Amino acid sequence: MEEIVRQVLTILRSMWKFRWPALVTAWVVALVGVIVVFRIPDQYEASARIYVDTQSILKPLMSGLTVQPNVEQQINMLSRTLMSRPNIEKLIRMADLDLKADTKLEQEALVERLSKDIQIRNTGRDNLYSLVYRDSDQERAKKVIQSMVSIFVESSLGASRKDTDSAKNFLNDQIKQYEAKLEAAETRMKDFQLRNLDMQSPDGKSAATRVAEISAQLQQAQLDLHEAESSRDAAKKQLAELNGQSKDLLTQSLLQESAISVATPELDARIDAQKRNLDNLLQRYTDQHPDVIATRQLIKDLEAQKKVEVAKLRKEALAAPMPGGGAGGSMAAQELSRVLATTEVQVAAMQARVADFSARLARARASLKTAPEIEAEAAQLNRDYDITKKNYQDLVARRQSAVMSGELESASGVADFRLIDPPRVTPKPVAPNRLLLLPIALVAALAAGLAFAFAASQLRPVYSDGAELRTKTGLPLLGVVSLVMSDADRRRDRLGTLRFFGASGGLVGLFVLGMVAMALLAQRGG
Repeated sequence: MEEIVRQVLTILRSMWKFRWPALVTAWVVALVGVIVVFRIPDQYEASARIYVDTQSILKPLMSGLTVQPNVEQQINMLSRTLMSRPNIEKLIRMADLDLKADTKLEQEALVERLSKDIQIRNTGRDNLYSLVYRDSDQERAKKVIQSMVSIFVESSLGASRKDTDSAKNFLNDQIKQYEAKLEAAETRMKDFQLRNLDMQSPDGKSAATRVAEISAQLQQAQLDLHEAESSRDAAKKQLAELNGQSKDLLTQSLLQESAISVATPELDARIDAQKRNLDNLLQRYTDQHPDVIATRQLIKDLEAQKKVEVAKLRKEALAAPMPGGGAGGSMAAQELSRVLATTEVQVAAMQARVADFSARLARARASLKTAPEIEAEAAQLNRDYDITKKNYQDLVARRQSAVMSGELESASGVADFRLIDPPRVTPKPVAPNRLLLLPIALVAALAAGLAFAFAASQLRPVYSDGAELRTKTGLPLLGVVSLVMSDADRRRDRLGTLRFFGASGGLVGLFVLGMVAMALLAQRGG
């Protein structure tokens, strides 16, 4: 720490030797700074305020039917794009600023300066915007703001309308493209359906599902065939045993068997026809289809009617009186023959059904090899078609919404621009702030003087201490010769110091007096 303090003191003693040139430098810089501050031209500020009314009674009425623009975002974008080069060039022509810009370089400089100087300020609430511009000429500043107000209002008119027209043109082009895509997708689907007409299922079920359904139907048909064959074999057996039994017992047995094995060919034929109809319906529709439900209900009703009819016939057969022996045997044989004929018909029908279901099952299993590829291709075609159709419908809906939005804008307008404060210019200059610039000039002058003294002390070093001289040169120090000052020398040194501080204080005092005078003049003028 002591070393640092010693070095600082050494530097200050070196700078003190050049105090008068430093003071002269500070005075020169101060005078130049004062001249520059007072030579800066006065700036007058012109401004205007615009209110943007974004409320419209049609907005809530047309909500959901039209595209409601974000008016705040649109106005913010308008305020940013207002300072584009075409608008600035238009402003220059409207305000007659191009009269003094003869060359191309002067025109470019004028455009750059206006782009930086013109300000569009948003108050942050109530949709109020302020246009501000500063210039050394009051009339010119006011004319620039008047031109800016005109450009601001004109730029808002028709901007949304152009956007609406552009959107409609874009949507029309996209709709034409998607119409072509939709037609191509429909053509591919048609060609695919024609190529694979035999492989398609009307109810949209997969090949594996159809195989499972046909297998279940085949098992049910085989079970019905087995039941019909059992009934036929029983009738054959009873008819064969007819000749080996007594007539009375045989007659009673035949009558009882007849009562048990009573058949209803008409109802059986109707039930069988409805079952075949149900099988055909299940190949095309689901279980919830109305025709499937109605057919199943009809089969249930026919089966219930058959049960009632069979019970009635059995009751009549058991209650009928038994005729004589020869007549009884003939009647039993006839009844058994009729039962046997009925069961033969049922067996033949069941065999045909089993054969049909077996053939279907074989074809369905054979199609399983190519079914996954066909189903995948069909799914891809359907997916592409659905996406294209959805995009097409969305584009058509958006185009209609854009048309209605354009009509809504024509009827009510997106926003209403109102000039709240007309363009005006301040009667007194708002810049430069000389009360702030003068202290800066003083600080710059003092800094320049100190910098000059420091630089001079480094360029022409003076050693006031023997140890420092030995350290800097690296040579042995034999001795130090002290200066003995007389009283006259001391008085002269003190007088020089007083003159230096007086001159420095005078510099600061003049700046202070000047700022006080300017503040008083500004207060009186206000």
